[in-house]
Amino acid sequence: MDARIEIVYEDETLIVCRKYPGIAVQTASPGQADMVSELKKYRMQSGEKNPYLAVVHRLDQPVEGLLVFAKTEAAAASLSKQADGSAKSAGKTQDAFMTKEYTAVVCGKMPKAAGELTDHLAKDAKSNTSRVVSEKDKNGKKAHLYYEVIAETEQTQTLRIRLTTGRHHQIRVQLSHAGCPIVGDTKYGNDAAGQYAMAQGVRSLCLCASRLEFTHPVTKKRMEYRIAPLFEDKV
Repeated sequence: MDARIEIVYEDETLIVCRKYPGIAVQTASPGQADMVSELKKYRMQSGEKNPYLAVVHRLDQPVEGLLVFAKTEAAAASLSKQADGSAKSAGKTQDAFMTKEYTAVVCGKMPKAAGELTDHLAKDAKSNTSRVVSEKDKNGKKAHLYYEVIAETEQTQTLRIRLTTGRHHQIRVQLSHAGCPIVGDTKYGNDAAGQYAMAQGVRSLCLCASRLEFTHPVTKKRMEYRIAPLFEDKV
């Protein structure tokens, strides 16, 4: 299996993986490795024929972090409902939704030590980018996240982030729009972030899906996984 995939937990119902930067969750490009094809190949090597594997949630190709895949249709339905519930959790019990927490290192200073960002984002499919637009823009979709500063240096801050919506490139676009682009982000960064990344020798995006929590579709046990970002000691 591709070295950029690490299986953290597996049973008959699901697979929890650590995704390393550079590999896509799923791609339409022929001949390019992705997590879905690699995990199916891994299961076929174990003797399974035509294994079922469903994508529950995704991470951008340059982003590292935790992902859960479903191995049955019933598990896919349960986990997908939880993933959707994380964006609509008001009035629901904890078991009804999936918690996805991110760690990011940004260049600059956020306006407060803890707070939230609300914007409207529009996606440009041709350039595979998103941008902040007016609330009145018919192409815009509301994007919302919570953040907390957990460490800082003279030039950077490390943030803990929780999404309540799941828009295209959301964290990267919102933080850049707030004047604090993620270190190593060549798509949404600015000159200061680029110079800092170069000085530190950072060649990857400093964004990691570092915590994942969900309810197991069969046992109903609350499952929690955490990882330390690869960039933790480099910036």
